[in-house]
Amino acid sequence: MKNIQIKASSFFELLKAKDTSMWEVFAQMIDGEEKEIIFLDEDEKVLFNYFLPDNLEKLEHDRKTFAEQYTQKLSGMN
Repeated sequence: MKNIQIKASSFFELLKAKDTSMWEVFAQMIDGEEKEIIFLDEDEKVLFNYFLPDNLEKLEHDRKTFAEQYTQKLSGMN
């Protein structure tokens, strides 16, 4: 399994500038091999990680799960 390290702030700024979703970027990274994407802060500390699946069907499942969990967390904040 490959490990890919990404500076979180730069990554999300780039997504915003390009008006692209992270799921679109992740879909482009799929090549049949599972990858661990490690998001780092500016001090190289791990913020969180994501295991990129080896196919688009699993990615779509992850995207839906993430959206549901995100919605639940936002509704819990109100």
